[in-house]
Amino acid sequence: MNAPRTRVQRRPVHGVLLLDKPLGLSSNQALQKAKWLLRAEKAGHTGTLDPLASGVLPLCFGAATKFSQLHLDADKTYEATARLGIRTSTGDAEGEVIDQRPVALTPADLDRVQVQFTGPIRQVPPMHSALKKDGKALYEYAREGIEVERAARDVVIHALALSQLSAHEIRIRASVSKGTYIRTLGEDIGEALGCGAHLTALRRTATGDFEASRCVTLEALEAMSEEERLAQLLPVESLVAGHTSVMLPAEDAARFLSGLRRRGGWPDAAEVAVFGCTPRAFLGTAHVKAGELIPGRLLNPLEIQQTLLTEAIP
Repeated sequence: MNAPRTRVQRRPVHGVLLLDKPLGLSSNQALQKAKWLLRAEKAGHTGTLDPLASGVLPLCFGAATKFSQLHLDADKTYEATARLGIRTSTGDAEGEVIDQRPVALTPADLDRVQVQFTGPIRQVPPMHSALKKDGKALYEYAREGIEVERAARDVVIHALALSQLSAHEIRIRASVSKGTYIRTLGEDIGEALGCGAHLTALRRTATGDFEASRCVTLEALEAMSEEERLAQLLPVESLVAGHTSVMLPAEDAARFLSGLRRRGGWPDAAEVAVFGCTPRAFLGTAHVKAGELIPGRLLNPLEIQQTLLTEAIP
């Protein structure tokens, strides 16, 4: 007879956990594990990583989920290994081999292709992706053997470095705009080299300002006490670190939180992080136009009170 499962007592948790996602887990599986370890009521992530990819996965808890979209849109940096001469059905090591060609690679070839794929490029999204067609994910069509027509997308490769690891392997380091598929980039680089390619390893080393060196693993998190786990959380406002900051006195802060615009001598700004000054607390986002502070996404008073309590934990 199976022992009854222990029910986890959930609690309000607010903040951002920088997780180093392991290989083999989906982003949602990693999120659910971290949510369980923190006993958090509400959680979400800032864009998925494939099960075969590791690296930076910011997880948002509580009030931070309101601002997760900001990091869905952030630039990302990746390191990947590509096997030349072999194409697969998925663009990575999970797929079936669909083409094999000889490899004859020179340093000049890598230099040429590196220049070719740096800057604005167009990509056709892969069939094995979560993009939707008629309400159904493309990977679901792919599993049924159905090829769906996909429109090419404009993306930007901000920086690209290619290096040869062996006769049949190259390393790809790329800093890219949102919506860029690194598997597709690897395949397209292979085609440009005339031999085809697929990814054998992929790691995200940064998303926006969040770098892998600041991340914690699930294994490390599991070994911690509850207090140590909470101490790993970054404050909610870490998601808006690049925004212009505006501080409001108590009376203006209360009115701003009720959705009212405030007037002041602020210059126009598209992205503003708004704080109350007594005590200092993150209130939400806004933009400034013609001297008016116009509310965007806001925390509610209970969330603000709870975040102050969370941040007070040593």
